[in-house]
Amino acid sequence: MNDAIGQLTGTRGKVSARSVFNLVSGKTGWPHTKQRIAIEMVFGCTATELGFTPRTRNDQEDPVLRRTFHAAAVGLIVGAATTGPAQGAPRRVGAGDIQRLHAKFAEIIAKDHRQGGRLTIETQALGLAGQALELLQRDSCSQRIQSAVYATAASFTSSAMWAAIDGRRFDAAQRHFDRASTLAGMSDDHAIQFRIWSHAGSLYRHLGRPVDALAANDAARRLPITRRDPIYAALGHARHAAIYGIQGDTFAIRRTLGLAQDAFDRADPAEPRPLWLTAFFDRAELHSLATAAHLSARDYATAEAHAHRSLAALRPELERTRAITTARLAQAQLGQGDLGPAVDTAMSIPVASIAHPRVAGMLTGFSQALQRTAPTSTPARQWDGFAHAHLRRTHG
Repeated sequence: MNDAIGQLTGTRGKVSARSVFNLVSGKTGWPHTKQRIAIEMVFGCTATELGFTPRTRNDQEDPVLRRTFHAAAVGLIVGAATTGPAQGAPRRVGAGDIQRLHAKFAEIIAKDHRQGGRLTIETQALGLAGQALELLQRDSCSQRIQSAVYATAASFTSSAMWAAIDGRRFDAAQRHFDRASTLAGMSDDHAIQFRIWSHAGSLYRHLGRPVDALAANDAARRLPITRRDPIYAALGHARHAAIYGIQGDTFAIRRTLGLAQDAFDRADPAEPRPLWLTAFFDRAELHSLATAAHLSARDYATAEAHAHRSLAALRPELERTRAITTARLAQAQLGQGDLGPAVDTAMSIPVASIAHPRVAGMLTGFSQALQRTAPTSTPARQWDGFAHAHLRRTHG
């Protein structure tokens, strides 16, 4: 656990034998954040899967999981005390290890698109980054494999960063960005460097810092990979447009979206690309980013048109993206004074997706705008009943 905390923070942890006893015995029901993340890194699964219980009224402890953790923890402690370090010839890290890490990365990506923003995704991704880096400390490898391991660790850390952004845990996202960019620099992998700097642009956009957002996204757009593969240029231009949206610069929005569309049309769909990119970026995402840009600039009619195009082309497994784009569509309709259609659109979002922090935040803003626009209207009363039953329960 102390080594894991060191990987996360740069300073080795100070977990004592007494702390471990309290964890194993059950005296500590829910570890504090650093200990919880360290435990998840050590065991490769979440704290709740190990039997710990979050401090909420509705959660109940599963005694089977608690006993499972107890047995595993005791086994590790006894094994470490009696056998000492493993003996034998040094193992060599190879392509098979990288493939196994990539399979775990695919699971993180799938969870992100289904659920998005959850702390469990963030902590699991950090734990897997730690597992990847542990290979380099424990075993030998070639220079090529070493770069691949660093790139994989950077990928996991950038997923943790995105989960924190998506969950509006912006301080954590900044810390993950610092770590991810360091790892990506050691990997010399321009694709993952693009992802990290592009995420940084999104982070600063959500923080309302457009100058920093444009600078970070420019760092992504200047990477050589955007010249080699137009699909990266397309994503960079589209995210730039979304940043221009918070500045209200409609001319810049249209210009950069035009560049994004041109680059997207030039890209070879058969070109091999990393999973994190192919899992979400397509024409539907292009329209989704255009929706965000025009909505921020209060060009509601154009935002609505792009939202409809995005939803029509969106892949069914991208549940989080569908909810966000639908919330934006409702906001665009409300901005044009179409109260009934706006409320119908907002109420079409699945209740399970309303719990997502970004969706809940958008719908809270929708509620406030509806109250300012027509507080006594039938659609407003209809929405108020829905929000009281669902939105306030998940967001309040």
